[in-house]
Amino acid sequence: MVALQFAFIVDPLPSLKPRKDSSIAMMRAAAARGHSVWAIRREDIFWRESGVSACAVPLALHAGDEGWYEEGEPETRLLTAFDAVLMRQDPPFDFEYLTATWLLERALMDGARVFNHPRAVRDHSEKLSIAEFAGSVPVPDTLVACDPTRLHAFIAEVGDAILKPLDGMGGSQIFRVTAHDPNRNVIVETLTQQGTRTIMAQRYLPGVREGDKRVLLIGGQVVPYALARIPCEGETRANLAAGGRGVAMALTTKEREIADFLAPILWERGLLIVGLDMIGGHLTEINVTSPTCMVEIAAQKGFDVAGLVVETLERLCGQ
Repeated sequence: MVALQFAFIVDPLPSLKPRKDSSIAMMRAAAARGHSVWAIRREDIFWRESGVSACAVPLALHAGDEGWYEEGEPETRLLTAFDAVLMRQDPPFDFEYLTATWLLERALMDGARVFNHPRAVRDHSEKLSIAEFAGSVPVPDTLVACDPTRLHAFIAEVGDAILKPLDGMGGSQIFRVTAHDPNRNVIVETLTQQGTRTIMAQRYLPGVREGDKRVLLIGGQVVPYALARIPCEGETRANLAAGGRGVAMALTTKEREIADFLAPILWERGLLIVGLDMIGGHLTEINVTSPTCMVEIAAQKGFDVAGLVVETLERLCGQ
């Protein structure tokens, strides 16, 4: 097998946590199969007439949480010089992230292999993209709006709702609000910035107590295990970043049906790695920027999700 060169666009390396970071798991899986691994910061990507380039750092990967990498000498290289480029920077999906998708799409047009496809990332709001499939798979009662009057009417209608910004991650700024919550007005005012920012409101699903499940799709294949993120006592949010407990478990019949329906559609759009969020058999989000939970599934069930990503990349690169 010919050694390939994989570039990972990631947040600063010292900020990554080996015990749970899926990007590190993929880097290690690639290195274990004899491939070269490079790290790129999003701000080090640039365009000149010759094409889209970046300052890239070769990495040597090590086991354990401490000293998990060594950096080689940085090189400025065209993105087309890599066999695959993986965009793995965490949200928020702000203007700089948007600009990165434009640059990466330019690189793709020049012949680079970029995953997830930058246009697909740009076109799939991780919260709002469920609207496309609302007639085909179960989704919670949902409203996307910035008008406080409309949002209050929705909360009164469902009685118990989850409110969240469209550009957040890790449970940031997520509120559970009931129709009789004395803080309802100020929560809506704060999240919508006095009616000027669009947010999402969804009916609260009691099934979250059994887990907000992350189902992974890799190159159109459904990973047979989900990571159920279970909220800690007294907490509404199940996100691991908000203190949730991760328990890997086999997919239910309903979860498998939803994943099987979406997997070929999303893969056709160039979405190599997708994280579907489901609660009680309802699709709540479609994560495409930097889906995680690979490490926990591998540790608890022995299913090597990161290895599956690398194998898929090898096939795409003609191995």
